[in-house]
Amino acid sequence: MSGTPESIVLGGGCFWCTEAVFKEITGVVGVEPGYAGGNVPNPTYRMVCTGNTGHAEVVMVKFDPDEIDLKEILQIFFATHDPTTLNRQGADFGTQYRSTILYRDDAQKKIAEETIRELTDSKVFKNPIVTTVEPLGEFYPAEDYHHDYYAKNPLAGYCMMVISPKVSKLRKKFSDRIKVKN
Repeated sequence: MSGTPESIVLGGGCFWCTEAVFKEITGVVGVEPGYAGGNVPNPTYRMVCTGNTGHAEVVMVKFDPDEIDLKEILQIFFATHDPTTLNRQGADFGTQYRSTILYRDDAQKKIAEETIRELTDSKVFKNPIVTTVEPLGEFYPAEDYHHDYYAKNPLAGYCMMVISPKVSKLRKKFSDRIKVKN
C-alpha cells in the first residue's frame, strides 16, 4: 500500500453481499461488516434484524486512495446493488437493508451527492435513486461469524443464489479492478 488508507461506510442490503464485492477490488485494503446509522448502542445482529434499531447492515470499506478513489468505490457500490428500491434488496426488506452512504466528512458527502446526481442525470437507472447520504455516527463491527461469510460458505444457498451472481456481475463489469489472486 502506498497511501494512507481512507474509509467509507456503505449499506447495500445484506452486508455479506457488499463485503464479498469489495473484497475483490484492487486498492481495497479491508472490508468489515457491521451496523451503523441507528440509535441503539452496541446492537447485535438479532436486534438489527428486527428493524427497530435504526441501524443498517453496512460495511466499512478501507481503501488506498493512491490505487482507487472514492468516486470509483461509489461507482462499484451503485453497480452491484439496487439503489432504487426503498428499504429492500431482493427478498431482504426493512430499514436495516436500506441503500445508504455514511460519510465521515464534507468531502465524502460532496462526492456521494455528486455521484448520485451524475447517475440520475445520465439515467443509469430506470427508477429514482433512493440511497440515503447520512453522516457516520458510530460504526459497530458485526459478530465474527459474519466476517468473510461468502468466502467461508460459498455453497450455502444464499451465497449461491444471491451473492455469487453479484460477484460474477462485478468481475465482468469491473474486470480491470479485480485483485489478481496468487
